[in-house]
Amino acid sequence: MKNLGIIISREYLTRVKKKSFLLTTFLVPILFAAMCILPSVIMFMAKDEGKKIAVVDQSGIVLPYLEDSDAVTYEDYSSEPVDSMKIRFESLGLDALVVVSPLDSVAKTVSVVSYSNKPLSVDLKDRIGSRAEEAVEDYRISLYDMGDLKQIMEDVKADVSVSTYTLDESGEEQITSSEVYMIISMVLSIIIYMFIALFSGMVMQSVIEEKSSRVVEVLVSSVKATELMFGKIIGVACVALTQFFLWIVLTLLLVGGFSAFVGFDSLMGDPEQTEQMMQMTSQMQMGGVDMQEMTEAMAAESGMGAVISTLGNINWGQMILAFVIYFALGYLLYASLFAAIGSAVENEADTNQLQLPVTIPLMLAFFVALYAFNAPDSAVVWWGSMIPLTSPIVMLARIPFGVPGWELALSIVLLVGTFVACGWLSAKIYKIGILMFGKKTTFKDLWKWLKQK
Repeated sequence: MKNLGIIISREYLTRVKKKSFLLTTFLVPILFAAMCILPSVIMFMAKDEGKKIAVVDQSGIVLPYLEDSDAVTYEDYSSEPVDSMKIRFESLGLDALVVVSPLDSVAKTVSVVSYSNKPLSVDLKDRIGSRAEEAVEDYRISLYDMGDLKQIMEDVKADVSVSTYTLDESGEEQITSSEVYMIISMVLSIIIYMFIALFSGMVMQSVIEEKSSRVVEVLVSSVKATELMFGKIIGVACVALTQFFLWIVLTLLLVGGFSAFVGFDSLMGDPEQTEQMMQMTSQMQMGGVDMQEMTEAMAAESGMGAVISTLGNINWGQMILAFVIYFALGYLLYASLFAAIGSAVENEADTNQLQLPVTIPLMLAFFVALYAFNAPDSAVVWWGSMIPLTSPIVMLARIPFGVPGWELALSIVLLVGTFVACGWLSAKIYKIGILMFGKKTTFKDLWKWLKQK
C-alpha cells in the first residue's frame, strides 16, 4: 500500500503541475460559461429595432392586422403606385416595401412580396406572413355569413393531454412526467460514457508515454508492475475528478458573477411585461384571489406541476450513489483494459487493432442507453444493464424509471467480479508487455502472455 500511495501521489502531482492541466482547467469553465450565457445574450441583443415598413395593401384586408411594435412600424402607402414606391421607399426613410396583391376571388387568398436593399430577417418575414394568414382566414370565415363561426371553430379544437401517475406500495398516487425521466436518463448516459471513455483513454496514453520514453524500465525496478498499473489508474482518476470538480465550481462562479454584475434577470424577459404582471398580481391579491391556488392551477395546466412533482419524487440519494458506484467500477474496469492495451504497444497508432474489442461494448452500451427510455424493461435494455461491459452506462439509464433492488445488487456484483477478473488478466499483460519492445503485438501474443505463470 505504501508503494501504491507513492505511485498515486507521483501520478497525481506530475499531471496537476503541467501547464496543459492548468490551461484546460481555466479555459474549459470559460467555454462552459460562455455556452450558458451567450445564447440568452444573443437572443436579447439580436432583435430588429426601429424598422419602418411601407405597406401597399391592394387587398384591403391585411393592413389592419399589421400591428406596430418596438421592433417595427408599418406605414400605409396603399394609394401610391407600386413601381413608384420601389424607387422612393429608401428616400422616404423606410427600410422595406411590402406589397399585398389584390384578393384572388377564386382561391380567396393573397400573395405578399417584400422589397428591400437588405434581406428581411426571418423573424420579421414570419411575423408578416402570419398576420397575412390570419387576415385571409378571417376573410374566408366572414364569407359563410355566420357571425359566430370563428368562435365555433375555436370551441371545437381539442387539446387532449395525458396525465401519468405512479402508485406506491400503499396505493397513493403521484403525478409524474415521463419526459423528465427521459431527459435524466439520456443525460446520465452521456455523462458517464464521456467520463469512462475520456479517463480510460488518459490512462492508456500515460502508459504509452512512459513505455516509449523508457521511464517504465526504471520504475519497475523499484515497484511491482501491478502496483504501477493500479497506481496509475487511481492517480489518473484523482486528476480527472479534481479537474471536473474545478470545472463545475469555476463555471458556476463565472455564470453567477456575470448574472450579478449585469443583472442577467433582465435578459429573461421584457421589463414592461414584468411590471404589468406585478401590477396584475397586486390587484388580484387586493381582490381576495388566492394566489397559491391560482399558481398551482396554472402550474398543473402548463405541465410544470408534473415536472416539479417528478423531480421531487426521484430518489436523488440513490441516483447519486448509483452514479458514483457505476462510474468508479466502470472506470476501473475499462481503465485496466486500456492500460493493458497501452502496455502492449509502443505508440498510439498501434492501438487501433487491440482497442476495437474494448471500444465496441462501450459504444454499444451508449446506443442502448440512448433508447432505454422507450422500453426500460425490454430484454435488450435489461441484459445491457446486467452484462458488466455495458451495465455502467445502461443501468444508469434505467434507474430513473425504477429498478428492483435485487437487479441493482446483481448488476453491481457481476461488475465487481468482472473488474477483479479483468484487472488480474490486465496485470499479467501489463507485467510482460510493459518491457516488450521492437515487435508489433497481436492478439496471439496477448494470449501467450495470459497463459504464462
